[in-house]
Amino acid sequence: MITRRDAIKLTGLAVGAAALLPHLSLEAIAQEANLSTLMEPGPLGDVWLGPKDAKVTIIEYASMTCSHCAAFHKNTWPALKERYIDTGKVRFTLREFPLDPLATAAFMLARCDGEAKYYPITDLLFDQQAGWAYVREPQKPIDALEQMLRQAGYSKEKFESCLKNQDIYKAVNAVKQRGLETYKVDSTPTFFINGERYKGEMSIEGMEKVIKPILGA
Repeated sequence: MITRRDAIKLTGLAVGAAALLPHLSLEAIAQEANLSTLMEPGPLGDVWLGPKDAKVTIIEYASMTCSHCAAFHKNTWPALKERYIDTGKVRFTLREFPLDPLATAAFMLARCDGEAKYYPITDLLFDQQAGWAYVREPQKPIDALEQMLRQAGYSKEKFESCLKNQDIYKAVNAVKQRGLETYKVDSTPTFFINGERYKGEMSIEGMEKVIKPILGA
């Protein structure tokens, strides 16, 4: 049982610890504690690219309807993958942070067929984002999305079945909610490189400024 005297001592120890870390606010200390769980996967697991023993780990929170996310995957992703992921220097995963119901649907479709099609489908939808996320009447975005998924072998029946899957729906939103509440993600794309947060679209040059010192390059 903790007495009042014990509580006072514990409070004093906490204050003393904070005094030893003058460069960190209490908010920053709490943030560091939250980031200790950053590598824990969501309900559906993370789909990683690159080896487990890579010196650099990159986690991207993105929305499938985010134009800045699409720009990153068009302009930066190919070089990042070729130079660092395929060579075993970086381990990367994309996490769901849908900003609207259409983005949620897109992630559900990417998750529906397991890990094997996750990146082929997300890559396809980022590459052709303008063709489904921003279509105008008379075509509806969901119809355009269905047409796009035919390229990935999704029949109409499979497409509809995926979007009715409540387990996947809840899992996608659980990843977003934890990103929002625990890791303070509030915009896309947001990157965590070895636990450090970087907000907004990053060029390959910008990423290399962070990556190269970690690699000792």
